[in-house]
Amino acid sequence: MSASRPRTGPLARPYWVALRAMLVFTVVLGVAYPLAITLVGQLALPAQANGSLVTTADGVVGSSLIGQSFTDADGAVLPEWFQSRPSAAGDGYDASASGGSNWGPENPDLIQAIGDRQAAIEDLDGATTDEIPADAVTASASGLDPHISPAYALLQVPRVAAARDLPETEVRALVESVERARDLRFLGEPTVNVLNLNLELATLDFGK
Repeated sequence: MSASRPRTGPLARPYWVALRAMLVFTVVLGVAYPLAITLVGQLALPAQANGSLVTTADGVVGSSLIGQSFTDADGAVLPEWFQSRPSAAGDGYDASASGGSNWGPENPDLIQAIGDRQAAIEDLDGATTDEIPADAVTASASGLDPHISPAYALLQVPRVAAARDLPETEVRALVESVERARDLRFLGEPTVNVLNLNLELATLDFGK
C-alpha cells in the first residue's frame, strides 16, 4: 500500500487569501485613497492643504495657524512689532513639541513665569498689572496659538506707534481692521492674528 501524499492546498489557501487581501487594501487604502484625498485638497482647499502658509514677495514668512516670535537673535523683544502670546512648545512655537506646560494654577513655576512676564510687559509697554490680559502672560494649550486678544494687541499700540514714529490712532485702526469676530458671531472670543497684523504693519512707512 503506497503512502498518501500530504494535501497542502487547503492549508496554504488561507495564507494566499490573506496575502491578496493585504495587497488589495495596501493599494486601495495606502495608495489610491491618500492620492484621492490629496487631489481633492489641492483642488478644493489648496491653501489649507499646504499648511495655510503666508507668503510675501520675500517668500514664505510663516503660517496663519502657528504663532512665532518677533524677537532678535538673542530673544530680546523687537519693540516695532506686535508680540505674540507666550509659548510652552519646546523653545517656543515648536510644532514637533506642541503642548502646554500642564502646570496647575498653584504651581510655583507657573506663578513665577506669570510674574516675570507681567514685569516684562509692565516695563516694555508701561502697563499696570490690572491692564494686562491673561493671554499676554499664559501659553495656550497647544503652545502654537497664532492669535492674541484684541485687548493685548491694543495694549501694545503705544509702544509700536512710538517705535515706528506713527500716530497711535493709525496703529489702533490697523489693529481693529484685522480683528476677527467670534465664529458664527457667538463661538469663542474675538482674536487678532499677530502675523497678519505685523504684515499689515510692515506696509506702513516708518515716520509716516
